[in-house]
Amino acid sequence: MATVGGLAALWPFIDRMEPGAKVLSVGAPISIDLPSVQQGQQIVVVWRSTPIFIARRTPAMLEKLKNGPLLVQLQLREPNSEELQQPPYATNWSRAVNPQYLVVVGVCAHLGCIPAFTPLPGSLSSTWPGEYLCHCHGSKYDLAGRVFKGEPAPYNRPVPPYTFASATTLSTGENPKNEPFDHSSVRQN
Repeated sequence: MATVGGLAALWPFIDRMEPGAKVLSVGAPISIDLPSVQQGQQIVVVWRSTPIFIARRTPAMLEKLKNGPLLVQLQLREPNSEELQQPPYATNWSRAVNPQYLVVVGVCAHLGCIPAFTPLPGSLSSTWPGEYLCHCHGSKYDLAGRVFKGEPAPYNRPVPPYTFASATTLSTGENPKNEPFDHSSVRQN
């Protein structure tokens, strides 16, 4: 009886040691309704206190990524994304499960600034190809999150774990079934 009574008295203290719902939800997957993202548009969600950029690329953007002058002129620091900055299931020319949707960590790999999504060629200057630009230190990334050569950022932008829960729902923060990937293994800066 004394043991049961002692445990009953300690239970409120033990129960408070468990993480609260708010703490548990920080790392929980986030569902995104894809029909709400228009072609050429980017939305931002927060996962694990980090902004995640989700952009719906147009056919012209995809053509530029796949066959554009950036690859021909080798202007990208790491065009084939061989460093583990993305899950194996996103190690391809588009750095995505579905090429139409880019999902990247929204933080510059240099010093943690937030790059601007400026996809329209000529929108910043007459020579601007239409990509991502970190206004703080000048790092530029293409529309797959790959960094240009000669920029301060040392790595391509990380791709977080994500999966398509359905044809119209993307789930950030979880891997596809049977595809293990530990996001903590990527290099940020």
